[in-house]
Amino acid sequence: MNPNEQKLHYPFGEAQPEPGLARPIAEGAAWVQMPLPFALNHINLWLLRDEIDGRQGWTIVDCGVAREDTKALWERVFETSLDGLPVLRVLVTHMHPDHIGLADWLCRRWQAPLWISMTDFMTASFWSSRAGGSGAGGEGAVAHFARHGLVDAESQAKIRERSNYYLGLVPSVPARFTRMMHGDIVRIGQHDWRVITGYGHAPEHVSLYCADLKLLISGDMVLPRISTNISVFDHEPDANPLPLYLNSLDGYADLPEDTLVLPSHGRPFTGLHERIRQQQEHHAERLADVLAACQEGPKSTTDIVPVLFKRALDLHQLTFAMGEALAHLHALYHAGKLTRRVGEDGIIRFSAA
Repeated sequence: MNPNEQKLHYPFGEAQPEPGLARPIAEGAAWVQMPLPFALNHINLWLLRDEIDGRQGWTIVDCGVAREDTKALWERVFETSLDGLPVLRVLVTHMHPDHIGLADWLCRRWQAPLWISMTDFMTASFWSSRAGGSGAGGEGAVAHFARHGLVDAESQAKIRERSNYYLGLVPSVPARFTRMMHGDIVRIGQHDWRVITGYGHAPEHVSLYCADLKLLISGDMVLPRISTNISVFDHEPDANPLPLYLNSLDGYADLPEDTLVLPSHGRPFTGLHERIRQQQEHHAERLADVLAACQEGPKSTTDIVPVLFKRALDLHQLTFAMGEALAHLHALYHAGKLTRRVGEDGIIRFSAA
């Protein structure tokens, strides 16, 4: 563990769910884990005992990516962990591939409705259509990253090849959905869950809090080990997502200290407010580092990546690192602490105001 992790408490220790099996964690709640095909190698998914219109069954929270091995693991979960009951609802926290990838398959498999925020439903629907763009790949991404200093031909070629990155992991989404909004109360089984929306990481991310059980399904908004990715990508090139994310953390301020946080990556933990404080301090430190670097002279986003990320990065990690570095630059730029200029080489560089 790193020092920040040591300040959190992990009630289940090192235990993880076995592949294809659900691990009970609270009354009517179970933990499922699915593999991911990139460096962040797993996602946590949740089963909640439910009853809708007199029918007994389960709600699934988040889905995993659309791959045959993930489908096979879900089928094993259905055989071993649902007590012979159906899935009544598929609830998705946000539109990233590891969360919504298999939503259409699950909804069709069980004839169950999708619950999601409207903004994330529309974004996922657009991105999973062939007209909708690429997420973090294709020509638009190449041009975007080139404007910010990533001009290496090999990296550009690999990014160009990722034009179907999102579509490959989210081949389709359901045609219809039930909308969740901030402050909504979703009745799942015998318990009420309050919707807490957040911004910066996804268009309209949904977390769910149950006061009866003192459980928070945090999605990607609060993670125990890694920082939530906050990025600027080509579809919204002037976005300023970092303040949106930091302000969104205020939405958890009234939750009890002993809330058990169920994150999408990493282990369930208590210490929510400590972790939020850590995230606020982390980004304050990173903003100070970026500002100091720009005080030394004009810097492109590519110049800032090694300021924020000391380790070697593969291409998948590099695209997110570029997006995150630009998010920090934009936060300082929109706050009036940096200026920006386009050089004769077409690259945008930022300098201290």
